[in-house]
Amino acid sequence: MLNSDHPELPPHSEPESTFSDRGGAQDSAGLGICPQSRVSEAGEAGKKELQHLSREERRRRRRATAKYRTAHATRERIRVEAFNLAFAELRKLLPTLPPDKKLSKIEILRLAICYISYLNHVLDV
Repeated sequence: MLNSDHPELPPHSEPESTFSDRGGAQDSAGLGICPQSRVSEAGEAGKKELQHLSREERRRRRRATAKYRTAHATRERIRVEAFNLAFAELRKLLPTLPPDKKLSKIEILRLAICYISYLNHVLDV
């Protein structure tokens, strides 16, 4: 089953060329020498691989990347800082003895509920 034109070639192999069937430049050993072609081939293969996955699986894989995790951690840090600032502002509005007493978040919320109820009662009287 050898090709009569190229008897040294193993069965089912193609003659060497300067371009692969995927369009990337090749060296004499048939290895890609163009890094862009390898990147695009990997990207195309990745896209084809992701097409058959469910929406949740694609989302899970995207969230597993280091870039996504870093961005998510940054967003979460900003959210927590804003949350803590809101509690600090609410804490400043509540009367306590001593005034600088450290309160937990749940204590701040419970005290705010009581204080609002008290203010409503004062307005109703």
